[in-house]
Amino acid sequence: MSTPVPDPSPALLQRAASVRRSAMALGQCSDADRRAAVLAMADALEADQSAIVAANQADLEAAASDGLAEALVARLRLDGPKLAAAIAGVRQVAQLADPVGVRQLHTELDAGLVLERVSVPLGVLGVIFEARPDAVMQIASLAIRSGNGALLKGGREANLSCAAIMAALQAGLTRSRVEPTALELLTSREESLGLLRLDGLVDLIIPRGSNALVRFIQDNTRIPVLGHADGVCHLVVDAAADPAMALRLALDSKTQYPAACNAIETLLVHRAIAPAFMPKAIAAFAAAGVELRGDGAAMALGVSKAASDDDWSCEYSDLILAVRIVDDLEAALEHIRRHGSRHTDAICTGDPAAADRFLAAVDSAGVYLNCSTRFADGFRYGFGAEVGISTQTLPPRGPVGLEGLVTYRYRLRGDGHIASDYASGARRFSHRALPL
Repeated sequence: MSTPVPDPSPALLQRAASVRRSAMALGQCSDADRRAAVLAMADALEADQSAIVAANQADLEAAASDGLAEALVARLRLDGPKLAAAIAGVRQVAQLADPVGVRQLHTELDAGLVLERVSVPLGVLGVIFEARPDAVMQIASLAIRSGNGALLKGGREANLSCAAIMAALQAGLTRSRVEPTALELLTSREESLGLLRLDGLVDLIIPRGSNALVRFIQDNTRIPVLGHADGVCHLVVDAAADPAMALRLALDSKTQYPAACNAIETLLVHRAIAPAFMPKAIAAFAAAGVELRGDGAAMALGVSKAASDDDWSCEYSDLILAVRIVDDLEAALEHIRRHGSRHTDAICTGDPAAADRFLAAVDSAGVYLNCSTRFADGFRYGFGAEVGISTQTLPPRGPVGLEGLVTYRYRLRGDGHIASDYASGARRFSHRALPL
């Protein structure tokens, strides 16, 4: 992308400043008030279900006319069951433990001089996402529960859906003690670009979308960015794998929701098990509509299409799977090191030593044994929802829920203490740990 990033318009600056003022008030709200606000949002979403589904249907019809990619259409779709599940997720967020005001450290530096570290909201989140209207519900509920304001910008293909959802969320907040202006929906490309220049008003940018979108945001803002650019996930079928289990995991990891960032894009099969495993796998993937692209060894076992060098690092977000036959576990680990995105990688094996080696050696946000990569999700982890998945090394990492939306503040209480007394030796630090 080479789009220049303009300064934010006066109107956007005003809206962002309003969100920040509301966020400051929200940060002072009690746990009970924030919990009640999230439940009020869920009630309002439930009351407006038919309007939200109708708006989404209009977006889907427009997307069909525009020839939107099938992977984006899958993310855009918000039917009754998917909406009901999202509302259930909002209610689950309300029931989570309060992440704000948690004392993490409590130390007596000296008599009458006490230090504590306490969790506090980040402030204002700026979230930019493609297609996913359900992200509005997830992020808004997590933001309010954690005491943060949010500026949200969905893709233009989801404009009607996002507007209907935001209207319900703000209506719900009017029936709580949280100001509705703690949440704002941005609708134009100019606003999304201007959001990147709102340092001082926005504390964290969370992109959810394509590699190109995330890279562009990372390259064009001074605001910290949380997220991941790629979701190139792997499943290793080890020599000691149960073939039936391995095939079940592979099919779920690829086909349960191929547009998701936690779907596998590459299957690495140990050479010792490949002759027994591959024929059944090829038939099962063909029946599921998956196109396989293999290396020479995989093609010799029946994969019909050759994989290119680019396939090993490609996030298809579609029913396409690259297959490589590897000589041993170390070769699989080396492949993941070279081509993985540090998102989620899994192994199927009955060998405890191989399992331990894999779990210790793979430097990804999620490293799994004998289970589908599709479990890399905030809802499935019990977070209620997630604002996104982070593949960076520094925390938060993996699916980011409430605990990733707070920072901490050091508070020091004294009684006329001055540093000079300690520099001169007149007083000494005790550094005594106190109960949390």
